[in-house]
Amino acid sequence: MTQTLLVTGASGHLGRRVVELLLEAKAGHIIATTRAPEKLADMAKRGVEVRPADFDRPETLAKAFAGADRLLLISTDAVDGTDRRIRQHRNAVNAAEQAGVKHVIYTSLTKPEPGSPILLAPDHHATEQALADSSLSWTLLRNNVYTDMLLMSLPHAVATGQLVAAAGGGGVGYVTREDCARAAAAVLQASTLGRTTLDITGPEVVTYAALAQIASDVTGRPVNYVNVPTAAMVQGMVGAGFPQPVAELLVSFQTATAQGDLALATNTVAELTGTAPQSVRDFLAAHKEALVAVPA
Repeated sequence: MTQTLLVTGASGHLGRRVVELLLEAKAGHIIATTRAPEKLADMAKRGVEVRPADFDRPETLAKAFAGADRLLLISTDAVDGTDRRIRQHRNAVNAAEQAGVKHVIYTSLTKPEPGSPILLAPDHHATEQALADSSLSWTLLRNNVYTDMLLMSLPHAVATGQLVAAAGGGGVGYVTREDCARAAAAVLQASTLGRTTLDITGPEVVTYAALAQIASDVTGRPVNYVNVPTAAMVQGMVGAGFPQPVAELLVSFQTATAQGDLALATNTVAELTGTAPQSVRDFLAAHKEALVAVPA
C-alpha cells in the first residue's frame, strides 16, 4: 500500500532536497509544508501537494498534517536565543499526534543531552523529550555537523594560511547535507515503526589539524591549524563582523569538538541508502573553487 509522506520546512535547503529525492524515487503521494507555499510552486507542478503550515500557529497544524502516514519534522530556523523553537517543535509533535500520523522522523543533533556545550542542543533535547512523551512512533536522526559548513571557514583559512579555532585536538564526524537528505528520504520511505535513534555522520572523524592538511592538499596552499582559547575565538569573530550571539553559537560547536562530543562516525548512511557517505576530502575537492575564492 502506498504511504503518504510529508516533509515540513520543505522550502529550506534540506527539505527541498528530500522532496526532490522522493520525487526521483516515485515515492507516491508527497505533501510538502512551508510558511511560504509560493516558494514551492515548481514542486506543485511536479505533483507535490503543497500546504501552508506555520509552527507558531498550532491551530493550523493538525489540518496541515492530515492524511500523512510518515512525517519528516525538520528543525526550524528559529534560533533567536528564546524558547520559540522548542514551542514550535512541541506544536508540531502535538499536531502530528492529533492528525493520526503513524511515524515521525526528526532531524536532531549529535549528543543533545544536558551537558552539551552546543547552544542549540537544549532545543533538540526538548524536542526529543516531547516525542518520547507522546504516543507517536518515531525515528531520531541525530545529524552531525554539515561538511557544507566548512565552506564558510576554510576559504579564509586557505587565504591566510591559518585555520584558527578553539577545538583543541578534537574531531568531528562531518556529514554532507546531501547525505543527511538521502538518509531522511530513506527513513521516510521505509515502513518501520517503533522508536529508534540513529547517528547520521560521515565516514570518519576529522580533526582540525587534518582539516588544515586536507585544505592544503586540495588547494596546493599551506594551511596550519592554530588552536586558540574559546574567549579569544569569540572575540576574533566579533572583530571580524559576526554578531556576538552568532559567534558564541558557532564557537560552541568548537567547544563540543574539543570535548570529543562530535567525534562520532557510523555506517548508518550506507546502511539506510546503500551508498557510503561522502568524505570531507572528496567534498572539499569537489568545491575547490570555493576554497580559493578569497584573495590571499
